[in-house]
Amino acid sequence: MAKCMRVGLTGGIGSGKSTVAAMLARLGAHCIDADAISRAVTASGGAAIPQIEHAFGPSLITPHGALDRQAMRALIFKDPGARSQLERIIHPLVGAAIDKASREAEAQQARCVVYDIPLLVESAHWRRSLDTVLVVDCEEHTQITRVMQRNQLAQHEVEAIMAAQASRKTRLAAADSVIFNDGVTLLELEWLVQQISTQFGL
Repeated sequence: MAKCMRVGLTGGIGSGKSTVAAMLARLGAHCIDADAISRAVTASGGAAIPQIEHAFGPSLITPHGALDRQAMRALIFKDPGARSQLERIIHPLVGAAIDKASREAEAQQARCVVYDIPLLVESAHWRRSLDTVLVVDCEEHTQITRVMQRNQLAQHEVEAIMAAQASRKTRLAAADSVIFNDGVTLLELEWLVQQISTQFGL
């Protein structure tokens, strides 16, 4: 059996990383979405909720028992240390779920597992676990425009999110492969993804 290729996929907010992940999945990759797992552990009944409530109090939990993301964003804006505290709760839970999903994919003899991880570059742990890193890149002003339109956020809110992520320069320095998703159509992006997917055994 051929070795399963472990591909780390990352990119700044608004880069189109999720679109590229979906295209790779259609080509046969098994995709593990760290963001989706993070949302699940902070949703109503999620594994992180009791710890979050204990650390931050009930005001950060919605009436439905989920993390109040808007309240948490406001808290992090006022107190940057709150982000680290939240990450210490969420990251181990997300990491354990990713490891479980990875073992399941390899047991199913997946040719390629794509780890869709927004903070891949910021974590030394992930780089050691991967065969290759694919970065989806675009100009920073494009990121801002896309996220403002998609999430109905103000420019300063998008810039604050970007400031908390690795810089574009740092992401590109960590990349083994880059897809430049700026000024291209979806059809052109799909062609770029198909070209690069052959490196991953797809």
